[in-house]
Amino acid sequence: MSSYPDAPPQAYHGNGAAPEYHNEKGFSEEKRPSVIEPSPEYDVINRSGNELHRDLKSRHMQMIAIGGAIGAGLFVGIGGAFSSGGPASVLLCFIIIGFAMYFVMQALAELGVMYPVNGAFFAYAYRFISPAWGFAMGWDYAIQWLTILPFEISAAVLTLEYWKASRNLDHAVWVTVFLVMLIIIQFFGIRGYGETEFVLSIIKIIACTGFIILGIIINVGGVPTDDRGYIGGRYWQAPHQPFKNGFLGFCGVFVTAAFAFGGTELTGLAAAEAANPIKSIPMATKQVLWRISFFYILCLLMVGLNVSSDDKRLLGASNQNTKFSPFVLAIANANIPFLPGIFNGVITLSVISVANSCTFGSTRTLQALAARGMAPKFLAKVDKAGRPIWCIVLQMIFGLLAYIVDASGDADSIFFGWLLALSGIANFFIWGSICISHIRFRKAWYHHGHTDDELPFKASGGIYGSYVGVFFNVIFLVASFYTAVAASVASGSPYEFFSSYIAGPIILALYAFWKIFTKEWYLLTPLSSIDVSYGVRTNLEDLQAAAEEQRRARSMKNLPMRIVHTLF
Repeated sequence: MSSYPDAPPQAYHGNGAAPEYHNEKGFSEEKRPSVIEPSPEYDVINRSGNELHRDLKSRHMQMIAIGGAIGAGLFVGIGGAFSSGGPASVLLCFIIIGFAMYFVMQALAELGVMYPVNGAFFAYAYRFISPAWGFAMGWDYAIQWLTILPFEISAAVLTLEYWKASRNLDHAVWVTVFLVMLIIIQFFGIRGYGETEFVLSIIKIIACTGFIILGIIINVGGVPTDDRGYIGGRYWQAPHQPFKNGFLGFCGVFVTAAFAFGGTELTGLAAAEAANPIKSIPMATKQVLWRISFFYILCLLMVGLNVSSDDKRLLGASNQNTKFSPFVLAIANANIPFLPGIFNGVITLSVISVANSCTFGSTRTLQALAARGMAPKFLAKVDKAGRPIWCIVLQMIFGLLAYIVDASGDADSIFFGWLLALSGIANFFIWGSICISHIRFRKAWYHHGHTDDELPFKASGGIYGSYVGVFFNVIFLVASFYTAVAASVASGSPYEFFSSYIAGPIILALYAFWKIFTKEWYLLTPLSSIDVSYGVRTNLEDLQAAAEEQRRARSMKNLPMRIVHTLF
């Protein structure tokens, strides 16, 4: 048997022998799970001594879902995608990835409601796919957020260069300011993260809504200072190209779009610290519809209608050059005073928000890894305030890398380019693993004699929706590989390939390392070895009864309100 605190109770031995059963539940007597009872809605079977606090309210979860990851990836980085792929490619790629993400989040919601455990999708991959794959996903996700933090801090610093007054200050001053801000937020634990995201997400939502309204006014010629008059679909017609650089340009947009969607899965990671997951997690995942249809699709539609993809300034668009943000350019092209600077301020706050999400994503994943014996043991420590204190310290140490923004020449851009390469396509692996975990959970659930009717929350599309999610994430990986190879061939340098695809070899190396370290050679954990009762809510029967009562209450009379509740 494994000695990890939260290891599957019926794991295979390294020699491939059948799992050792200690009792009818698969636990030895000395490791029988204890039941913690903070509230009747939240009871779960858990035997870990490192407990995070459950202080995230439903409003926090909803704001994390709607605006938690809206940042420079959308507001700035998408400018390069417009330039290389055209407005139609950008819009279509975001719709496709958004469609796939809906099924990913539904799968994550079902798992989160059943098993609101620390580590979320990493723990699910560990348990329902294999320990080695869970190890690879956990460390890859932690590395992704650890390395993105210094990049986001440096990006926030460079957004301030939009204003002349801030250009006279050394970058290191602003790096220090932002690091201190993040440390203060961490001091207040999960509530600090939740309240910060709640406020910043509201600001981003207001900004996106205002931009959509302004974009419509600009497009129909309603801005007196805009000498272009009525624009309409001018930038989608010859000599402009809605699809630029053919199929290669279309595929190239996928990675940029994935980066913009990155962080959506944080609602699942927050499940272990939600005050009422049975209500807040499904409600939060429904907000993905808003992110996809309202904030992403409509905002990008307005950008594509009001900014020419042939604008040379878009070539300079990156997460660190906000003056080339297509959103800022759309406002500046209409000659509206003061407003471009205000929107740049929103971008700065958005970058800080993503940096805040970095600290949450990395620290919670590292703590979960350590609690399962997959990371140094000291990282599992959670203080009395519910903070994974040593994980936070490690994350802040990585944040110090942001001081490289003051490096001379191109050293900083090369360094941060490689930091981003470590995340790259990682999101596709994470999202695909969530869907596979859901598929494996359902199969194990059926294998042990359970039915769908016993689930308090069922993912829309069920197991087939997760198959759709897996299919699309495989397509995304293939498209990304194609663009990475094409870029390397065109430039004659392998840098272009590895800067886009290095996350793939890293994941495979992590997977192989854990296989060799544990000598567990099986590909998938057998369904018979997965104990679906471990970590499940102790009040599952009550939740099943409540869900059944809701199903019986459905009628044509209350259909309109049920549709509203599904969307909102």
